[in-house]
Amino acid sequence: MTKKRIIETNEGIQGELTVEVFDRFARIMRDKGWNNVDSFINSGITCGNVLEIGPGPGYVGLEWLKKSADSTLTGCEISCNMIRLAEKNATDYSFESRTKYVEGNCMRMPFPDASFDAVFSNGSLHEWEEPVKVFNEIFRVLKPDGRYCVTDMRRDVNPLIKWMIYASTKPKEIRPGFLSSLNAAYTVLEIKDTLNRSNLKNTNVQSEFFGLCISGQKG
Repeated sequence: MTKKRIIETNEGIQGELTVEVFDRFARIMRDKGWNNVDSFINSGITCGNVLEIGPGPGYVGLEWLKKSADSTLTGCEISCNMIRLAEKNATDYSFESRTKYVEGNCMRMPFPDASFDAVFSNGSLHEWEEPVKVFNEIFRVLKPDGRYCVTDMRRDVNPLIKWMIYASTKPKEIRPGFLSSLNAAYTVLEIKDTLNRSNLKNTNVQSEFFGLCISGQKG
């Protein structure tokens, strides 16, 4: 039986020391290729003016930009410390002219209607305080026929896989946060029910090895 979801936070990673530790973790995940960039591309997000929700230190979006020439990326991030780090990392990638990071809450994103060709997010869904509001915001800021893809962990993952990943997570300081994030993650059935209460329709929700993938196109 799957344990009840335990709400984590909607404040993002704020403290500078914690941001530094998370950056080390995110770089390791990037180097292993565990960033779901291929999921975004396979969902049809291959180019354009794209919004990333919760970019953190920025590696996921920056790796996507490497595979998408002539595209631009805007990150909506709640943590000002993360924004500074993402801007630094974008400069290291030589993508400062193709990226912009904006401080904001994804439940009330500071962008006009129909601003983006696509929206993606990796690993932030479990932190959204009111996911229906965020899905409605995704619908609002997408252009007609715009695509979206949201990936995250899945709470009902096989326990053996859970503890294998826990044991291999580095740096070790991130392990408690890994468990709290997993406990706050959704199951496929829970997220389908949430989507049914949003403006996003005909959404595809798939269970993956360790997580879930939500994708679709604005009608």
